[in-house]
Amino acid sequence: MSIIKKDGFPYAFDASACSSCGGRCCTGESGYIYVNADEAMAICELLGIEMRELVGTYLFKKGYKYSLKENKIGDSYECIFYDREINGCKIYEARPTQCRTFPFWDYFKTRVDELKAECPGIIDKKEGSDV
Repeated sequence: MSIIKKDGFPYAFDASACSSCGGRCCTGESGYIYVNADEAMAICELLGIEMRELVGTYLFKKGYKYSLKENKIGDSYECIFYDREINGCKIYEARPTQCRTFPFWDYFKTRVDELKAECPGIIDKKEGSDV
């Protein structure tokens, strides 16, 4: 079991839960996953594509930022890079910081019940060990 704790967060995260949850953090409600220039370049390198193709195919502009596109599946949305067959991310090695830092987002510090409903890997902090 790989338990991760972060200072300032009232919960810990069991990363092994990712293998069985069905990508709940990558699917469900629509949202924005912002990508900065360095992250976009890393994705291009991983996929072996030019920036023009990344922007035209995988990103959309929201205000002055770029976000990953989503696919609508029934009433649900999923990240354009979520792969149902492997239950994981096609660009895992180059995923944006926003993805890398989930579930340790400031938003969830006071919304632990909401996070627990989304992520089966959330546990009481006292059960985790420092990582």
